[in-house]
Amino acid sequence: MNNVPLYDVRPIRDIKDMLNSSVSLYKDRAAFWVKSKTSGNYEPITYGRLKEDVDALGTALIDLGLKGKRIALIGENRYEWAISYLATVNGVGIIIPLDRELPENEIESLLTRSAANALIFTSYNKESVLNISSRINNIQYYIYADHDIESNKVISLNSLIEKGKELINKGDRSYIDAEIDPEALSILLFTSATTDKAKAVMLSHRNVCSNLSAMSSMVYIDEKDVFLSVLPIHHTYECTCGFLCPIYRGSSIAYCEGLRHIPKNLQESKATIMLAVPLIYEAIYRRIWDQVSKKPGLEKKLKIAIKISNMLRSIGIDITRKIFSEIHKVFGGNLRLFISGAAGIDPAVAKGFRDLGIHFIQGYGLTECSPIVALNRDVVFRDSAAGLPLPNVEMKIDNPGADGIGEIVVKGPNVMMGYYENPEATKQALRDGWFYTGDLGYIDNNGFVYITGRKKNVIVTKNGKNIYPEEIETLLNRSPYISESLVYGKEDEVYGDVVVSAIIVPDMDKIKEDFGDATLDKQDIHDLVYKEVKAVNKSLVTYKYIKDFSIRNEEFAKTTTRKIKRYMEQVNK
Repeated sequence: MNNVPLYDVRPIRDIKDMLNSSVSLYKDRAAFWVKSKTSGNYEPITYGRLKEDVDALGTALIDLGLKGKRIALIGENRYEWAISYLATVNGVGIIIPLDRELPENEIESLLTRSAANALIFTSYNKESVLNISSRINNIQYYIYADHDIESNKVISLNSLIEKGKELINKGDRSYIDAEIDPEALSILLFTSATTDKAKAVMLSHRNVCSNLSAMSSMVYIDEKDVFLSVLPIHHTYECTCGFLCPIYRGSSIAYCEGLRHIPKNLQESKATIMLAVPLIYEAIYRRIWDQVSKKPGLEKKLKIAIKISNMLRSIGIDITRKIFSEIHKVFGGNLRLFISGAAGIDPAVAKGFRDLGIHFIQGYGLTECSPIVALNRDVVFRDSAAGLPLPNVEMKIDNPGADGIGEIVVKGPNVMMGYYENPEATKQALRDGWFYTGDLGYIDNNGFVYITGRKKNVIVTKNGKNIYPEEIETLLNRSPYISESLVYGKEDEVYGDVVVSAIIVPDMDKIKEDFGDATLDKQDIHDLVYKEVKAVNKSLVTYKYIKDFSIRNEEFAKTTTRKIKRYMEQVNK
């Protein structure tokens, strides 16, 4: 089964070569679908227009004296972000994408740590950026992507594009003819930091381009596809897979207006592919069945229809789009593929979407790997697995235990150059050409990679048993009455050992929907959650039992890819 041929992909030397070759192939096709401020409709921006704007902005940035300098970029998913990124890496200098949700002091810290020479920003962070500008000395230029600000500190992005076009018309080819060194530092990415202070990952064009061609050889994507961009674009998952990959394959990108607008934007953009994280997909899937359950008899009919459809598909007859047409209409009628990343998905959700006629796969990656390491193919997949290693990537398990579980280590052209100004962390992570991921897992006989948890999070009992908290969290979070959970180990005098404990956030909306809110008190909620914990314990071996839990009312602090910031939770480990 794993011998299914890879898809043909064109070779690319660097991101500039990628963009130029895509423009030559797809010049008049839509690269982006951008919401018009006047009509409110998605309107196309062609590959030809994209190239013109990138060349113009790049030329103007060089004219400002930013050749070889560092340009930070902060803002929401939008066309101006895309051209700023491409203009910088394709002939100006080093791009530094920043998380727009960071507090002001952290933005200031990262701008200082990265030694950025310029900052491109939008109205979303305008107040913070203007405050920072009075305290930071390394930023020479502040470039604003929205309407002009009356300030001698700030330059308009639009004015730079116009200036660049003038310079090109006068014969300036300093940017257009700029040579790219595919091995040089071109991208500086700060990690999401779920367990520690953010590290700065150094990536090259070669890192990213090797990842683009490898992932595209495993999953079929072409110029007819439209991606709905949902996740924060500064994050390497969305940037490589949801931005650069569509440009490489000649597809189009439509920007989502926000999580609550996903169904509407899928319909309006006629999107065929969406990348997201498990929390988003699980919420969508749960809502489908919640809506179905509210109509008498419909849930039973849908389950019967799924059985019939699956039976027909087993003999090569696929009627899913016809039989589940009403569900497909909710997503615009064109959706063919969901791709999940950043954390493991509940296999039942992946299969559930596929049962309804929307193919679903997941992958595994890290910022340090540009990011994809393993990916389920569209023709070969395992819902419980992270995927198969990319064709140019080697993976192995370091120091596996009796169960085959050990640290996942990776070697390949996608692996980072190192951590910026952090030789100790680089030395620890990169050893003999292998990147030590800090993730634990195993590889089955068919080559599929399975993730069991983070090395730092493992709970070790006094008799040497390893317990992976992520495994137990997954089981807890499948309860309709639990919104999220955090599992950890703590010393317990009664048991004389390290025991499994959990902090649980109840799903109060679901609890109130099913039980009403007039009669529920704290004890009722505690008892309900306790029943769910007991049900989970029945599926675990004894030493993994949750022996203690507490209830938390507010959700956990998370990264922009919706991972819990474990280090911020004050638990006794």
